[in-house]
Amino acid sequence: QVQLVESGGGLVQAGGSLRLSCAASGRTFSSAAMGWFRQAPGKQRELVATITSDGNTNYANSVKGRFTISRDNAKNTLYLQMNSLKPEDTAVYYCAAKMSSYYIGTYDYDYRGQGTQATVSS
Repeated sequence: QVQLVESGGGLVQAGGSLRLSCAASGRTFSSAAMGWFRQAPGKQRELVATITSDGNTNYANSVKGRFTISRDNAKNTLYLQMNSLKPEDTAVYYCAAKMSSYYIGTYDYDYRGQGTQATVSS
C-alpha cells in the first residue's frame, strides 16, 4: 500500500520558519517527480515547488527565494523548508508524487498525502 504522510506543519508568526516532511512508503520514489502544493480556503490550489528525480527544482513565484524543496531518496522522504513565512502562506500543504516521470502537475500526480496545516499569524 502506497502512502505519503506529511508532517511538520503548525502555527508560526510571520517571518518564522517551518520544515515540512513527507515520508513515502510502499514503493521506491527515487524515479518519481515530486512536489508540494497548497490549498487555502476560497483560493485555487497552488503548486508551490517541484523536484525531479535528478534534483532539478522549480518554484512558484510566490515562494521563490523563501522556500526550498529537497529530497532524500535513501530515506524516501521529501522536504519543504519554508522561511520568511507570510500570513498568505497559510494553507494545507500536500505532497504528491508522479511515478516514473520527470514532471508533476498541480492535478497531474499518482499519489498524494493527507496534508498538513501551516498557519502563519501576523
